[in-house]
Amino acid sequence: MDTESVRSFVCAADFGQLQHAAAEIGVSQQAVSKRVAVLERQLGVRLFNRTARGVELTLDGQSFLPHARRIVSDVDRAIAAINPGSRALRIDVLGLRTAQAVVLHEYWRARPADELDVVTLRVNDPHVAVAAVQSGKVDATFRTVTDPATFPDDVRMIHMFDSPVQLLVGPRHPLAGSKSVKPQQLKGHRIWVPGIAPRSEWQLFYEELAAEFGLRIDSAGPHFGDEVLLDTLAESSDVATLVGARDRYMWPTGHNLRRIPITDPTLVYPISLIHRTPPHPQLAAVIAHFAALESVAQPIWRPSWSTPTQISL
Repeated sequence: MDTESVRSFVCAADFGQLQHAAAEIGVSQQAVSKRVAVLERQLGVRLFNRTARGVELTLDGQSFLPHARRIVSDVDRAIAAINPGSRALRIDVLGLRTAQAVVLHEYWRARPADELDVVTLRVNDPHVAVAAVQSGKVDATFRTVTDPATFPDDVRMIHMFDSPVQLLVGPRHPLAGSKSVKPQQLKGHRIWVPGIAPRSEWQLFYEELAAEFGLRIDSAGPHFGDEVLLDTLAESSDVATLVGARDRYMWPTGHNLRRIPITDPTLVYPISLIHRTPPHPQLAAVIAHFAALESVAQPIWRPSWSTPTQISL
């Protein structure tokens, strides 16, 4: 059985579209389709139903998927065990505009000769990201598992940095003229954070933040993208949102949005890194870069599940 055909099947199952699976693997859509067809002939069953929206697993495909994942995982581990430093360091970030990605870009600009592959796994459950690290799909992921006792023995989580949270509002918002605000001043204001994913670490963060300071965190409605959120803020006199201080957002000049620091205490989102052991040889340099970031001014507030410690391998 061709392991790349199995890998193509797993990727297509994860994305639900052959085009996205092809982009993830780095081959053409036609190649993915042919690999899956070969695998179906070898197994003597149909693994997918083709639809106008993409592909859907058949009952046989659902039964085969967990076994296929183990095959891919075993192959990746075997390759990594032979020479873990023979390929680029592959790190998962929540999004390419997040503080994690911004600081990684700064690291790469300082060390452009280093081979770095920054990806987004497009998963919300941090345990799924841990499985990707353990399988070798990625070398590390910027996620936080709030119950680390569930970790496998060959995976480790370390605190990387605290990301200060800022208020983002439009020019008509009552707090738009403030140079800074205290968490207590946010009471009664609608803080819109659409599309908070269940079982995600940020769902736990916002729940604890709202409970601690009596805030109104509104997650109603699907998240249609940052552009829609920014347009809404620009047009509204009562909607605000929360963003990371290093998160990269761009909006038209006419929007005139305002980033306002939150102080006394500074609200911080704890950023952790999960990696395999032994780690990729290049990971130590990345961690050292993050360790050199400027500390957040005290006093600060973190969620109770945060475990900030000195970062090291």
